[in-house]
Amino acid sequence: MAERTAAPGGPARRDARSVRTAYDTFLGTGALLPGVDPLVAASWRRSLRSGVDPDTPSPGGGLTDDELEAYRAAHPLAALMPVVRELVVDGARDDGLVVAVSDDAGRLLWVEGSTRTRGAVERVGFVEGAVWREERVGTNAPGTALATRRPVQVLGAEHFSRPVQDLNCAAAPVRAPGGRVVGVLDVTGGRAAASHVVLSLVRATVATLERELAARADPAPVLDGRAGSPALRLLGDPALVWPDGERRLSLRHAEILALLAEQPRGLSADELAVLLHPGDLSDVTVRAEVSRLRRVAGPLLAGSRPYRLAGPVRTDVDVVRERLAAGDVRAALAAYGGPLLARSVAPGIERLRAELAAEVRAAAHASDDPAVLDAWTRTDEGADDHAAWTRLVRLADDGSPLRARARAHLAVLDAELT
Repeated sequence: MAERTAAPGGPARRDARSVRTAYDTFLGTGALLPGVDPLVAASWRRSLRSGVDPDTPSPGGGLTDDELEAYRAAHPLAALMPVVRELVVDGARDDGLVVAVSDDAGRLLWVEGSTRTRGAVERVGFVEGAVWREERVGTNAPGTALATRRPVQVLGAEHFSRPVQDLNCAAAPVRAPGGRVVGVLDVTGGRAAASHVVLSLVRATVATLERELAARADPAPVLDGRAGSPALRLLGDPALVWPDGERRLSLRHAEILALLAEQPRGLSADELAVLLHPGDLSDVTVRAEVSRLRRVAGPLLAGSRPYRLAGPVRTDVDVVRERLAAGDVRAALAAYGGPLLARSVAPGIERLRAELAAEVRAAAHASDDPAVLDAWTRTDEGADDHAAWTRLVRLADDGSPLRARARAHLAVLDAELT
């Protein structure tokens, strides 16, 4: 295995003896030896804070066989399982590997592959219906991929639970168009699963699945640019949407345009500096950024004292609010592509993001339409909304896939609260 960077202490040491020594030291003293992979170290800390028993993983279940079958049949990755089987499962059987696909809460929906290895993983509770989140079983590839939202590979004693330490695993989150995580693809086994080739295979397969999800998504745009006046996308990848196509925006440029769109009278350089940075940001830096933005946005920007937009600019935030005002919550959620500039830590953007999320959440909770609550729970903010899941269980029809999905997620959240 190639070395990862560890901080402090130089390259991460992933040989079995070093990891075992670091693991035993961590459990015994809480101290992390130099050289522990930082991703693993952070996961060990989270596992310890969650109260995971290192000797007894508790993946749990919470669904009947019929409920699990109904739930996974309605899952967006169900239609793509033939792709997973063709690209990964068929070869995994010959290599002694198991392939698992979970939902966005860590519940294993499909576990397929080598019969011999399936017998081994079943003994530690790695079975269809079980929940392999860090909060329940500690560091593991599918759970840690879900926690970090990135591809990971966990080797032997890097697992927090001792019964799992004979295994290696590699996993990556699967995202729907817009960036929302819908599940995780994992490959688990013995020595073969420790190879970089397996992690590369997982990543390549996830890329294929994401392309398939994008191809099946509704292509209808929420925003259309008009002649001489682009629209501004802030929910998802930021961009200016012109009639003839899109122009991607840097995060900083998107932040400036979002703030100016909210303040049609304009903002001074000092005001923009306060709204853009939680610490000190000079007005000289702001002027330089706006100067660069002018080269991208062209006539969209007007004067500089104060900085303002040359005219009204329609944003996808406007679309969401218009649909909420019209009482069409389902359409508003369809337009709500995710948190407003999710990666931004600018104070002014964080306030706008929280305000919009609160408006959407309140409208979803006030609705008696199960489809509305279902759509809200599929957003990043709604995924852990216990009240929404509870209400969805009450509103969904008995025996329906929607009710099974709600019960599955509610069981996960309830287990974390106990």
